[in-house]
Amino acid sequence: MLSVFVPADFALKRVVSPELAALPENTVWIDMVRPTPEEDRAVERLAGIAVPTREDMQEIEISSRLYIENSARYMTATLMCHSDTDMPRTTAVTFILAGHRLVTVRYDQPKPFALVEAKLGRSCTPSINGEMVLMELLDAVIDRCADILERCGAEIDQVSHDIFEPESERHGHAKQYSRILIEIGRKGDLTSKVRESLVSIGRVVTFMSAVIEGVKWSKDMREQLKTMQRDVASLTDHASYLSSKITFVLDAMLGVVNLEQNNIIKLFSVMAVVLMPPTLIASIYGMNFKMMPELDWPHGYPIALVMMLIAAIVPYWIFKWKKWL
Repeated sequence: MLSVFVPADFALKRVVSPELAALPENTVWIDMVRPTPEEDRAVERLAGIAVPTREDMQEIEISSRLYIENSARYMTATLMCHSDTDMPRTTAVTFILAGHRLVTVRYDQPKPFALVEAKLGRSCTPSINGEMVLMELLDAVIDRCADILERCGAEIDQVSHDIFEPESERHGHAKQYSRILIEIGRKGDLTSKVRESLVSIGRVVTFMSAVIEGVKWSKDMREQLKTMQRDVASLTDHASYLSSKITFVLDAMLGVVNLEQNNIIKLFSVMAVVLMPPTLIASIYGMNFKMMPELDWPHGYPIALVMMLIAAIVPYWIFKWKKWL
């Protein structure tokens, strides 16, 4: 799908059903979502660039993600997708700046794109160009990462509270612990993906800061780039802090599970020790020998029961006295 945006009436408007053979010359932003070969060729004719393939976008070498070719700047970043669902993932997005025109190539639906499209569709400066749209997109991506980290931090605090809640409030331990472990795993996966996205965006911002030397960018845009660099650095540190906190919470959760298992094993061990003497007495009087004087006693059976009861109570009392229970 190909979306073409042109400035009109102090806003950035999408061209309805653009002709591939004759894209508007005043196009500021071309957004390509899962482009077809025909759309690739139309954009290449208009912008004079080579649209990278999906395989090219997934290269992990920095030299394959950030480079200049025929005066066009190619920048590929890893962005978050579906972070509000149980299955968040990352996707590669390529930003191409050529002749003050921005071309974006993507194969998923990161939320910042819809937000920027709606924002610029309401109002924008009449002299808007591709660089300004790119700055808006990067700023929206950084804000989105900050929102995800903020939400993730609050949810991790709730998980921590569930782990360390008072013993009297716990119920359904096995089911609750399973839920908590799954939640910790999801938050760890989400945090790692956000950190990967921030590192990628940080490289893009650093690359842009390096290539603008000698380019006539406004002072505000240069300051905005510096602000983005600081924001990315601080958010990356915060993501690292959350990762450490998740590791601590996971260790605490496993420690609580081990304590619960130890308590269960201790209970079985105590029960085995308590029942051992009565079992011994019952085994002795269960033998089928002729010469057992106690078998002829009128009160032999109740005496044996009392002996087994005393033999069970004494070990239990000793365990309580030693505070082993």
